[in-house]
Amino acid sequence: MHKATVGIVGARGHTGAELIRLIARHPQLELAFVSSRELDGERVSEQVAGYTGELRYESLAHDAVAFRRADVVVLALPNGKSQEFVAAIDALKPDTLIVDLSADHRFDETWYYGLPELTRAQAAGRRRIANPGCYATAIQLAIAPVKDQLAAPPACFGVSGYSGAGTTPSERNDPAKLRDNLMPYALTNHIHEREVTRQLGLPVEFMPHVAPHFRGITMTVNLWLQQAVTLAQVEEAFRSFYAHEPLVRITESVPWVSAIAGRHHVEIGGFSVAPGGKRVVVVATIDNLLKGAATQALQNINLALGHPELEGIPHD
Repeated sequence: MHKATVGIVGARGHTGAELIRLIARHPQLELAFVSSRELDGERVSEQVAGYTGELRYESLAHDAVAFRRADVVVLALPNGKSQEFVAAIDALKPDTLIVDLSADHRFDETWYYGLPELTRAQAAGRRRIANPGCYATAIQLAIAPVKDQLAAPPACFGVSGYSGAGTTPSERNDPAKLRDNLMPYALTNHIHEREVTRQLGLPVEFMPHVAPHFRGITMTVNLWLQQAVTLAQVEEAFRSFYAHEPLVRITESVPWVSAIAGRHHVEIGGFSVAPGGKRVVVVATIDNLLKGAATQALQNINLALGHPELEGIPHD
């Protein structure tokens, strides 16, 4: 059986390492190259635990990436860095499947916005896929079941592990500065706030924070509804909406971020209804590197190539 070849650009980061592990285990995908300027020439196996192949990192410019003619190219680059790679691939091998993990194409209507649980009906035949943001994934999945019942903009309080700030040194991924601390940032007009507002078609308020733990997001969402509901009705709405989604799990108790680290699904729970029945609080947890990035990218690759959506993704 022919395996589709996959190249990763920007493979030095935390998400790149997760992608390498997932693709290396996938029965119908084969890593063709992994590109990183900083790690050029080093063995991938020395940087990525669990990878046992022979690949070495390469420093590939945009034209060199296109020349390699991989069936799939995943761009795991900082925001604003993808355009030259997309243009080079378009010129040389336009049928290449491109998955962009940055925000560069999440606002581009010509690209498919790949949050499968909400958008997979539009996935067929798409060769340009914008992977959603990690915070944005958690927010949308926490709102979607009651979106049509909202009476006011949802207020979303998000806390992420510092791996979400990437590997380039900053105060938001400095364990010493984060120790015993909670760091708020970009409290209005965050790019994920704009992303979710665009995708859901309603205004959303988002306040991100970074915590001292390495991975995982806790998203607490405050929802005002048009009509009063009971706790049982809220739980049933979420269970029914996600009844056939293996990577979304509904829990009665508040989900803990420590329990989601290293897992490929989202947990939504801790439902609380205020007196009067019109205010509901929901908690969602997600591993920002997996379902918030690499796992979702693999879901999108599988859908685009016609494989089972969860092929290569460990899940119960």
